[in-house]
Amino acid sequence: MKKVSQESIAGVFVLIGICLLTYMTISLGNVRLFGSDSYTVITRFSTVSGLREGNPVEMQGIEVGEVKQLELDQEKQLSVAILSIKNNIILYDDAIASIKTAGLIGDKFVSLNPGGSGEKLSDGGVIINTESPIDIGDIIGKYAFGSVPGNDTAGEEKTTDTTFEEFK
Repeated sequence: MKKVSQESIAGVFVLIGICLLTYMTISLGNVRLFGSDSYTVITRFSTVSGLREGNPVEMQGIEVGEVKQLELDQEKQLSVAILSIKNNIILYDDAIASIKTAGLIGDKFVSLNPGGSGEKLSDGGVIINTESPIDIGDIIGKYAFGSVPGNDTAGEEKTTDTTFEEFK
């Protein structure tokens, strides 16, 4: 019987190590070698304030994708959010995309209503129906400075003294 040299044994262990390292890199890095497990849809909003690349895309509270890229469409003066959606999620051409806030001051995410009538969206499809985020600062500012519909003092300058006089 032939003896196996130490160099051969070391070579086998190095080869096994390289294979394990390659496997771990691919699996931990979410690298797809053959095909993709997601498709892309395009949305346009008047603003994507607070939304970042990598933020989740949810449907009925379940994460179904992520924000892949944010761009500015200067011609139409709109913000474009490119979303990566899992292949097993079906969206229709009447789907609705909304930008929501997780909690009172939490991160932004895109919420999807899949629609149901019409045709299925394919890779690169566009969600036409969108709802931009509500800016809490604007709402508070309108109430604080009196520009609320039905407020007859809108535009009047108020001081602390006149405000306290109203409550007496």
